[in-house]
Amino acid sequence: MKLPLRIVIVSSLLATQFISCAQSATTNLWELALADYVSRSSPALAPDGTIYQGTFDGKMLAVTPQGEIRWSFKTGLEIQSSPAVAADGTICFGSRDRNFYALTPDGKLKWKFKTGAWIDSSPAIAADGTIYFGSWDKIFYALNPDGSLKWKFSTEGIIASSPAIAADETIYFGSDDKIFYALTPDGKLKWKFSTQGQIISSPAIGANGEIYFTSTDGNLYALKPDGKEIWHLRVANASWSSPVLDENGEIYFSASTMEIAVSRDGKKLWDWRSPGWIDVSPAVAANGLIYFFQPWANFIAMTPQGRVEWDAHQPNSIYGSPVVGTNGIIYFPNGHELTALSPTNAAPLAKTSWPMWRADPQHTGRVHLPDR
Repeated sequence: MKLPLRIVIVSSLLATQFISCAQSATTNLWELALADYVSRSSPALAPDGTIYQGTFDGKMLAVTPQGEIRWSFKTGLEIQSSPAVAADGTICFGSRDRNFYALTPDGKLKWKFKTGAWIDSSPAIAADGTIYFGSWDKIFYALNPDGSLKWKFSTEGIIASSPAIAADETIYFGSDDKIFYALTPDGKLKWKFSTQGQIISSPAIGANGEIYFTSTDGNLYALKPDGKEIWHLRVANASWSSPVLDENGEIYFSASTMEIAVSRDGKKLWDWRSPGWIDVSPAVAANGLIYFFQPWANFIAMTPQGRVEWDAHQPNSIYGSPVVGTNGIIYFPNGHELTALSPTNAAPLAKTSWPMWRADPQHTGRVHLPDR
């Protein structure tokens, strides 16, 4: 197993020896075969424990907590969009067949909505049931819960970034036109913020309303709710990995070949060099551990101080971000398989505003304000 090297003032040999001492403290509960090709679609969890997973061969699968397929729904092309589960159990997702789908909890088509191009953007679902997503046709869509068009907003670039919904219902997303957008719930432009690169990852929202996102210009940005820049930090060429937040407001994400921790005031706390490019977002557990994925099949749990608590080798490379259940079991697409992994120190998600990709296990993309 090729191991990552920590960037600290010690020799690379000592760093490698330090990581190799970390004990694997996990069990793969089950692995379910998926398609022949991998997808970036991340699994979502329904409140009843059902796992929904999109595949590269265009299927949306419903999987039981025991790892058995409950049902399968076929679309016309691959699914890179991650599903989101609405309050009534409806499963929403996009496909590269240019359709956005809504399925019932028993796998029946509820409705579908046609766009002009691929839909890789994962949907966000507002408290009133409105569904937001972007498309490669350069349009950002808002749909009513019945699938009818509520409004649409045009940009000058492909929208692969997945939207985030703030506590005041402002919708945030990025575009390949190098602009980060803030829209009102009725589809009006609230403000926009220009960067020097495409915005392919998705934003995270802090408990105080601050917004964090990366751009392919190599920066992590922090903005106020009014669109004013608080700070930006040069990190590396950005990947698909999106930021997550711990209980202290510290930010974790991956960029290019590094896993990075940043303080809420924009100072880099630590980083780890990986042997390859990382597209997967981390997740923060209630016990303080941050779950990162390394290329070539390595799953790592790190402390907020940047120490490896344990690492678990997986049989395949990991391309989709993890989802963490209330029982602490971690689900993720592992190469051509969906894997359920149980740490010995299993813990649910941290009670933060944005502890994982899409904010919560249902992937609503809606900020959660921690209890005070």
